[in-house]
Amino acid sequence: MSDRDPQPVERQLPTEEARDLLALVRDIAQREIAPKAAEEEDAGRFPHEIFTLLSESGLLGLPYDSEYGGGDQPYEVYLQVLEELAAARLTVGLGVSVHTLASYALATYGTKQQQVEHLPAMLGGGLLGAYCLSEPSSGSDAASLRTKAVRDGDSWVIDGTKAWITHGGIADFYTVMARTGEDGPRGITAFLVPGDAPGLSGAAPEKKMGMKGSPTAQVHFDGVRVPDDRRIGEEGQGFSIALAALDSGRLGIAACAIGLAQAALDEAVRYATQRRQFGRAVADFQGLRFMLADMATQIEAGRALYLAAARLRDAGRPFAKQAAMAKLHCTDAAMKVTTDAVQILGGYGYTADFPAERYMREAKVLQIVEGTNQIQRMVIARHLAGPEGR
Repeated sequence: MSDRDPQPVERQLPTEEARDLLALVRDIAQREIAPKAAEEEDAGRFPHEIFTLLSESGLLGLPYDSEYGGGDQPYEVYLQVLEELAAARLTVGLGVSVHTLASYALATYGTKQQQVEHLPAMLGGGLLGAYCLSEPSSGSDAASLRTKAVRDGDSWVIDGTKAWITHGGIADFYTVMARTGEDGPRGITAFLVPGDAPGLSGAAPEKKMGMKGSPTAQVHFDGVRVPDDRRIGEEGQGFSIALAALDSGRLGIAACAIGLAQAALDEAVRYATQRRQFGRAVADFQGLRFMLADMATQIEAGRALYLAAARLRDAGRPFAKQAAMAKLHCTDAAMKVTTDAVQILGGYGYTADFPAERYMREAKVLQIVEGTNQIQRMVIARHLAGPEGR
């Protein structure tokens, strides 16, 4: 083994408990997740048993209150856990991020009774969540969603179709945004819908260029009846709940992107220090050395950006602009770093014998999910210059 092989990321963690937590996560990632990642992604297999293990290990509710089975961890720590999981397999890191996103509405806006009744199972009871906002005709323009919830006595009846849903068809619960009133953002309400509700069904998963082990599917609601005590927040509050959840969710995507980029850099360093051409390691050639240096710099900058946003969140300060910046920079960096990793491996980088090509395919989706990077630029610009068309 070369003495220049990649080393574990040096992390600044606030407590000894957090250091122990990251050590546990690294052990699970290296022992249980990474060895099977390539094979299972190629087969399109979702790792149910890994999510069961993560739930049993207390890793599916880290940023939430321990009173309900959460981990009481600040976002600064939770996001670094996500990064480690995503470096081992993006399907797992992104899956934990989506589960956390799906739990956000109830954990933040639910009543005490709702939280006592549902959160323990959601955070540590082996359940897996999904977040239902996008629809076939309303992606970036989420406020135009058409899925309807109509009151019928003490219940609501939901009809419509959600699209691009991570864990669609396999989730145990869905946080669903549905129209209960007027057109636009003020007519949307949030609901917690059980995955086995009559009338709820998942379509066949989309055939994707990457993350084949993570099912992404349409979810159909055909007369799904939901009691009013599963409505989250007030009627018409759903869109603001959705946006608040996405601010935090974008930090999860940023952390996953940096984890993926770190894995690609580690693979590039490993290859470049061991592969020899013209009588020396290819890492000794200046062109490749500069590429590695640029890759590492982009990763460190992205990590600093998402952690700075997380610390604002943990301090109770506004962080929406910084979350958009982190999502934008980190996912663009992941696309660049993974592409450069393929280049450094040369012909081998283009083969499935090495993980670089998988990393490159997976990176692309991170520039799209939870608000495309064009939307992130719009969000940042609004914070700088105010709304468009004033």
